[in-house]
Amino acid sequence: MSDQSPLNGEELSPEDPQDTITKVTGMYQDWFLDYASYVILERAVPAIEDGFKPVQRRIMHSLKDLDDGRYNKVANIVGHTMQYHPHGDASIADAMVQIGQKDLLIDTQGNWGNILTGDRAAASRYIEARLSKFALDVVYNPKTTDWQSSYDGRKKEPIHLPVKFPLLLAQGAEGIAVGLSTKIMPHNFIELIDASIKHLQGKRFTILPDFPTGGIADFTNYNDGLRGGKIRSRARISQYEKNTLVITEIPFGTTTSSLIDSILKANDKGKIKIKKIEDNTAADVEILVHLPNGISPDKTIDALYAFTNCETSISPLGCVIEDNRPLFVGVSEMLRSSTDRTVELLKSELEIQLGELEEQWHFASLERIFIENRIYRDIEEEETWDGVISAIDKGLKPHIKHLKRAVTTEDITRLTEIRIKRISKFDIDKAQQKIEALEEQIAQVKHHLEHLIEYAIDYFKRLKKTYATGKERKTEIRVFEDIEATKVVIRNTKLYVNREEGFIGTSLRRDEYVTDCADIDDIIVFTQDGQMMVTKVDNKTFIGKGIIHVAVFKKKDKRTIYNMIYKDGTRGSTYVKRFAVTAITRDKHYDLTAGNKGSKVLYFTANPNGEAELVTVLLRQSGSIKKLKFDLDFADQLVKGRNSKGNIVSKYPVKRIELKEKGLSTLKPRKIWFDDTVQRLNVDGRGEFLGDFRSEDRLLIVNQKGMVKTVIPEMTLHFDSDMIVLEKWDPKKPLTAIYWEGSKELFYVKRFLIENPEREESIIGDHSDSQLECIFTDYRPRAEVVFAKKRGKDRKENLEINLEEFIAIKGISAMGNQLTKDKVLEINPMESLPYEQPEEVPAEEMEVVDQQDVSEETPQADTKPTAKDSSKPPASDTPDDPDGEGQTSLF
Repeated sequence: MSDQSPLNGEELSPEDPQDTITKVTGMYQDWFLDYASYVILERAVPAIEDGFKPVQRRIMHSLKDLDDGRYNKVANIVGHTMQYHPHGDASIADAMVQIGQKDLLIDTQGNWGNILTGDRAAASRYIEARLSKFALDVVYNPKTTDWQSSYDGRKKEPIHLPVKFPLLLAQGAEGIAVGLSTKIMPHNFIELIDASIKHLQGKRFTILPDFPTGGIADFTNYNDGLRGGKIRSRARISQYEKNTLVITEIPFGTTTSSLIDSILKANDKGKIKIKKIEDNTAADVEILVHLPNGISPDKTIDALYAFTNCETSISPLGCVIEDNRPLFVGVSEMLRSSTDRTVELLKSELEIQLGELEEQWHFASLERIFIENRIYRDIEEEETWDGVISAIDKGLKPHIKHLKRAVTTEDITRLTEIRIKRISKFDIDKAQQKIEALEEQIAQVKHHLEHLIEYAIDYFKRLKKTYATGKERKTEIRVFEDIEATKVVIRNTKLYVNREEGFIGTSLRRDEYVTDCADIDDIIVFTQDGQMMVTKVDNKTFIGKGIIHVAVFKKKDKRTIYNMIYKDGTRGSTYVKRFAVTAITRDKHYDLTAGNKGSKVLYFTANPNGEAELVTVLLRQSGSIKKLKFDLDFADQLVKGRNSKGNIVSKYPVKRIELKEKGLSTLKPRKIWFDDTVQRLNVDGRGEFLGDFRSEDRLLIVNQKGMVKTVIPEMTLHFDSDMIVLEKWDPKKPLTAIYWEGSKELFYVKRFLIENPEREESIIGDHSDSQLECIFTDYRPRAEVVFAKKRGKDRKENLEINLEEFIAIKGISAMGNQLTKDKVLEINPMESLPYEQPEEVPAEEMEVVDQQDVSEETPQADTKPTAKDSSKPPASDTPDDPDGEGQTSLF
């Protein structure tokens, strides 16, 4: 601004005092710091001492001011709070609704909104509130509260409320200030009390969040709520019907509306495929997701976690105010601090109570001495107040040696205020009983002070006993297995190839259709000159002329084996090789031949389960060669890395190669485990070993509802929480069940084989009162029946039953045989009888050599073919194959 700048249309002279220039740099620094400090200390971040932000503390103080046991209009409470809080009514009302929705400190009445659906509360004039019994018990005590003047000096408000409970961790807190923020997760009421008790006992403890919306959460990387921690929160999804999923709990921080919007968005993008969604949420969440026919419910559940808000990631950040400074601290330290503060508050209360009791004892003793010794008569002739005081003091002296403190003028003044009526009706025995009762109370309080930690532990146990009902953990703690998006995404895009020109893409609709794919898939491509490349799905991508094979690439896939015969250069020998492709660099060309110019692939197949076919090789007439035709079995070739040169087929020119016989798998049956921690199958050796699975093998599953089914052991399977049997299914092994038949009101036994492996069936019938008691999967099971004792008679001896002899194998729908007519106390499984299972002839197995074990240097020719029995082993388990039976190309 120049010295001659115009102001209001007038020109200022150089001497005008209004022309002074003031730099705002220093003012900005001071003002901004003041503003930042105010927002941090007075608005956004809670205090560690009581767990409240200032607005919350003032609301609680106002509620106590207005408390008379009846409900108050929230609008009235908000108006009262404005005497202490220098901000608008909207912010106070919103803060009060948040406290009320946590269902801990405020007893609410009316429409307070819904944290599940995201619906807002009604206007503050329509809803009411009062303090809960818990709040009255743990939050207030004027005698231990430090006070300060309100913002306008008219009122007194608490600096901190004397909260005797880890309230900050129970409610959680979230706030954004200037330059920092806080995000403290809510924790379980009962677990916080247990942790406080453990801390007082000197034991270690661990506390994990518990969300009011329920759901499932993985706290592996919680990091004690400090910066850098991470929580994975999932909705609870289960199969409701054959083509219907139901969501019954939602992740923390989401609502049913936002969840449904994210599912519809993922459907629009083609990540998942759904038919429709129904939201039946009321008091509890119920979202029905209807699937089209042919869509796997298990894969859809994983896809919902991968592509929608059914799984969210939360980053906690523990920041609190302590001594007017922000402090970054973990939840364990918050709990220790709160518990220690609770002990100090309990000590202060006991010390105050002790002082009050001793004061009562002191005056009760003085009163008894005053009346019993008729000292009041000594003042009859006194004419002055000082004389009265002196006379009473003189009369008391012979009797006050047992008192705990000296008699003061105030004590004597109180004695003079005793009414004649009280003196005339004074009962010495009752007075003595009162003094003795006070002495007992004083002794008890002193005992509590001497054993303060035990007293604090009893205090927390009382809180748990009084208020813990209905506050059990809502969020299930589980370790999640990572979901690979490429395995669960719906493949709703079609991939095409122009083999001659060397293009692949989703826009080549006039060319050859290859397979369905998703926009996040990788595509593996092989060309006739022995080149291989993996690239991302795109509209149109040039690979190289002469494409012979295209498929969706599955990373770390060791079961898809490629069989290839190629000619080395223009005049070189012909080689055969088998290899798997497990890891690559995207968009890089890999040469699968020996690298000589003019090399050409003569035969190529992709085998999703390591199949090894038998081919016929026909040679061209050349020189003195006599055998122009011979068979080549790929089962004789070891599976090696892609850089292996391979074994020599022939030194002579090859005319053509023909497929003679399709092969069976040469790979080992797949070993599968069940990890109970994450409730998932795996092939990594985690959890309980279920067995070796070939392609035709299935899993047997039985749940507590009496439903039995067999399934193909896919890694994406989800399992119900009430599952009681999970094992490899043997079609020849019968199942034995003991169940309560609801209509007959008796126990029945049945033995059966599963005849419809594709169908889920009920063991126990349709009656609503029927229930499964025991299920046996051994060949020769036994059970012990314990009978109930009849009145006036001895208990009947226990019955041991060989269930194999008790009932023959029948159909699954048969009712079975009645177990007993007597009243049964319990049925206990016994050790099964031995059974010798016929031995199976082991299949020939071919070892898969990992690519990492093969040298990636210059390929070396395998000069000697591997001799191996060419008998075909049984087929093993077949993973999902986007190309159906695999592709075969002859050149």
